[in-house]
Amino acid sequence: MSLTLSDKRVLVTGGAGLVGSHIAAHLAADNDVVVADDLSKGTRERVPDGVAFVQADMTDPDDVATVVTEDLDIVFHFAAYTDTNYGNPRQLFEENTEMTYNVLERMQEVGVTNIAFTSSSTVYGEAPRPTPEDYAPLEPISIYGSSKLADEGLLSTFAHSYDFTVYMYRFANIVGPKQRGNVIPDFIEKLLEDPETLEILGNGRQEKSYLHVEDCVEAMCHVVENADRDYNVYNLGTRTTTSVTTIANIVADVMGLDPDYEYTGGDRGWTGDVPKMRLSVEKLSALGWEPDGSSDDAVRRAAEELYGELKAEYE
Repeated sequence: MSLTLSDKRVLVTGGAGLVGSHIAAHLAADNDVVVADDLSKGTRERVPDGVAFVQADMTDPDDVATVVTEDLDIVFHFAAYTDTNYGNPRQLFEENTEMTYNVLERMQEVGVTNIAFTSSSTVYGEAPRPTPEDYAPLEPISIYGSSKLADEGLLSTFAHSYDFTVYMYRFANIVGPKQRGNVIPDFIEKLLEDPETLEILGNGRQEKSYLHVEDCVEAMCHVVENADRDYNVYNLGTRTTTSVTTIANIVADVMGLDPDYEYTGGDRGWTGDVPKMRLSVEKLSALGWEPDGSSDDAVRRAAEELYGELKAEYE
């Protein structure tokens, strides 16, 4: 069922990361927000002013019990390993699902039944495009995608068997300020080191949908406030895609450079990389929300924000 996001007590796990810190800042204006993060990837500085912060590891049931309390109205569970090319895939799978089960189990103990969860487009694998939420069978090709699909299974069970209300988001590629370790900041960092040449993984024709984090946050809140089922699954993205070479062109333009591109070859950047992804956003549109711009717009906005940050660090 829908939930009005005002005068609520909200927990954001992973709230020191990109999406978590932005949702915490967005919700803090009208709600009492607590952020929990182990700071393994997020940073304390990302947590918005005026938001309570607890350093907590969601793989530790005692830490989970500290932050998942009976006075909560909703949990935004974002804590996860988010790298599709993580070096220890077993750890990624086991700890992502452990975190989700720990949170759900504790919520059930204290009677908190509303949860919003960040899944991923990777659960679809290499599906026809645009991919709708009811596409099947779901055949992920990365361990990260497998972990998110396992999490979805847990959340489905708690919605259908334990009276939970679940808001599930299958993300396109989310981009924005203070982000590190994805294609846009990687290109900027490479070009700060060598403005003449840019290495691009794969053939540059990998093509995906990108959504700016501020649009992502607005969409997530819109789903919570308007979706009316016990188990609500929504794709979050734009109607357009952007290729890796186009991202390189946008980044170079933002930086005022004209580098030579060197491609590593192949149709994907790494094992488990889905080379082409575009989500159907018709269901989200029918709920009354549309992104402000295109994938190119999201990439350019993020590139401008990240270039300012990284240039200052580089100097």
